[in-house]
Amino acid sequence: MKRALIAVTASIALTGLLAGCSERVDDSEGGVILRVTDFNGLPARVSVNLAGDAVTIDSIQIDNIPKDPNGGTSALMDVEMDTYEVRFSRTDTGTRVPPPLLERVFGLVPVNGATTYENLPIMRATQFNNPPLSDLLVSGGGIDTETGSQVISLEITMRFFGETITGDEVATAPIRFVVEFVP
Repeated sequence: MKRALIAVTASIALTGLLAGCSERVDDSEGGVILRVTDFNGLPARVSVNLAGDAVTIDSIQIDNIPKDPNGGTSALMDVEMDTYEVRFSRTDTGTRVPPPLLERVFGLVPVNGATTYENLPIMRATQFNNPPLSDLLVSGGGIDTETGSQVISLEITMRFFGETITGDEVATAPIRFVVEFVP
C-alpha cells in the first residue's frame, strides 16, 4: 500500500512538472496564446568569477497559438514581441536575491508560427554586482555572507511580453529552472 501511494504521488508530481513546461495562459487579451515551447543551452552551474558580463540561454522558442484552434486566424493575430523579464528566488536557505532583469526584445511571432531567440541574456553585470552573487566574487570573499555557503541556488523565472497587431497585450506563462552559482 505504501509503495502504491509513493508511486501515485510521484506520478502526480511528474505530471505537474511536465505540465508546467507547456502551460497555457488563456487569461491574456487577444485571441492568441504565447508559449515557450523549447529552450536549449541552459547552464546548470555558473561560476560568478568566470561568467563575464552575462549568462545566456543558447536558444529559446516562442510559439503563437490561436485560443480557438477551430476559429479563423489573420495577420492581425501576429504578435510583436516587446520585453522579457527574469526574476529570481532562492531554493536554498538564503533570502537575498539579485535584482530582476527586464530586457527589450524584438521580433514578430506569426499566428500559428514561432520565433527563436539565440544567446538571450538571463543575467547581466547588475545581477552579479549585487548581493547575494557579489558575495561569491573573489572581491566579495567567495562566500554567501547570509548562509555561509559557497553555493547559491536560484530559481530563475522568465516571462515574455508582446502585443498583437490589434494592440492586445499577451504574455507567456512563466518558465522556471534552477541554476547553482559558485565562486
